[in-house]
Amino acid sequence: MIKRLFDIIAATTALVVLSPVYAITAYKVSKNLGSPVLFRQTRPGLNGKPFEMIKFRTMKDAIDTAGNPLPDSERLTSFGQALRNSSLDELPGLWNVLKGDMSLVGPRPLLMEYLPLYNKSQKRRHLVRPGITGYAQVNGRNAIGWDKKFELDTWYVDNQSLWLDIKILFKTVKKVLVKDGISADGEATMSKFTGSKNNPIVDNSHE
Repeated sequence: MIKRLFDIIAATTALVVLSPVYAITAYKVSKNLGSPVLFRQTRPGLNGKPFEMIKFRTMKDAIDTAGNPLPDSERLTSFGQALRNSSLDELPGLWNVLKGDMSLVGPRPLLMEYLPLYNKSQKRRHLVRPGITGYAQVNGRNAIGWDKKFELDTWYVDNQSLWLDIKILFKTVKKVLVKDGISADGEATMSKFTGSKNNPIVDNSHE
């Protein structure tokens, strides 16, 4: 209850204080990328329950001749990269916090398609609400591998506290200012998760 109350107060305060930044960013996104301004995608939340996460758009809607989206590296514009580097693209997520879909601090909500790929330990990241930032984000962000990221996520689940959340939030501000760990080596964002080395993918298509 204390964590939820902290989330509501902090997210409300941030939305009020940063409202001019929110408005300017929305205008810039509209000018550079067009409509819609917001990117919406279904992600797994607490206990894996789906919710609609919102962010500012950072990519073009570019597709190949078959109608498939082009790789992130080709759709991510310099403007979009600047948004990600500054983490301004995450501002709309404060609404997800107010709604109770997310927390300010927690494991980042990943893709729904990853759910069947997690091993038993990795699934524990869904025992808490996903966060706008998290323990993995202040200890490598996208520059660390998936196994390490999940290890940090589950450590947070076992050690969460209000004081830890506050420390993570302050460290997040520092990380954003120095633009540390924005992307993995050789990747525009983060490489796709295809399963843990200790959790081979099983083909259940015949069932």
